[in-house]
Amino acid sequence: MVAYAARVAGDDARTRVVLDFDTRPTFEARYIANPDRIVVDLPATAFAFAESDLKATGLFRDIRYGSMDASSARLVLTAQRPAKLVSAEVLANEDGKGFRLVLDAELIPQQDFDRLVKEQAWDAQTEATAVAADEVAAIGAPQDEYVIAIDAGHGGIDAGAAGATTKTPEKDITLAFARILLEKLQKEPGIHAVMTRDGDQFLSLSQRVVLARQKGANLLISLHADTLRQGDIRGATVYTISDKASDHMAAQLAERENFSDAIGGVAHSDEPSEVTDILLDLTRRETQAFSISMAQAVVGSFEGQIGLINNPHRYAGFRVLQAHDVPSILLELGFLSNNEDEKLLLDPVWRDKVAGLMVEAIRRYRAPVLANGG
Repeated sequence: MVAYAARVAGDDARTRVVLDFDTRPTFEARYIANPDRIVVDLPATAFAFAESDLKATGLFRDIRYGSMDASSARLVLTAQRPAKLVSAEVLANEDGKGFRLVLDAELIPQQDFDRLVKEQAWDAQTEATAVAADEVAAIGAPQDEYVIAIDAGHGGIDAGAAGATTKTPEKDITLAFARILLEKLQKEPGIHAVMTRDGDQFLSLSQRVVLARQKGANLLISLHADTLRQGDIRGATVYTISDKASDHMAAQLAERENFSDAIGGVAHSDEPSEVTDILLDLTRRETQAFSISMAQAVVGSFEGQIGLINNPHRYAGFRVLQAHDVPSILLELGFLSNNEDEKLLLDPVWRDKVAGLMVEAIRRYRAPVLANGG
């Protein structure tokens, strides 16, 4: 199915969004809070109109659309203030060619929006952690192998950052690098490497953590290539999790990366942290120590070989690093806001070199364990 045209018009009280399709679409709408969003799920759709055709206006401060996986797509309307659909219908176009989805949204009181969210039958937590059973069953690694989960950041509706010059989306860069790293790790004795995503699909941050766990991961490496307002900052950075950020830049990056779920239309519960007793807390501390050790191994491997940002090991509250029992790092390969970094991030030779250095870092990280017979 192709969405070949789109338009949005209205004011801060009522706004209409229209999408034109070549065939009749089915759709399902629901509401998500914090931030307040209207989410419209569609079958697999190719969005063939210009991004500017759905520029946020009226009631909406942000409009995103894109694929979720091979069989579904999504439109996410983030509201300036609480809003609901007073009308949502599919109409045949007057010229007899195609159909249009017409969404009319209207401003409503906050308590009415909260009621809409509460009354829905949709289970947000199920979507946040659902993983296909056959996918999990297919990846079983031999018990004596060390499992590394490679997480290509972003995907599907969440394109991530974009190159300052080429506009290449971050999701493409992380996936390309993940595939190179996977290929190299598959050649390493005693290592079984897996990927959280191997195509252009959206995964919530919770899904990424669940997939790593279900694949028996002993280590999670999440790959990113962000942008900064300061175009002169460049180089790789390694992050580990912490309740308190190491610096303002780390805090801002974590906030942006954690916003991926909002872009994809994922709801979050207000449930407390899973670390609720002393045993879990001890596990978390041990895991954090291993994560820091891996980060230090990466910095040691990269030093003198590729460009690093100053203070290259930083930390913040990245949700994708939240597993209390899986050592995890987030690797910013470079910054797409910097022209020189962008060139390197798109260079196959540079990617291959960095992937090789990552393999070396993993060897360094595992060396003490292997020396002790683990």
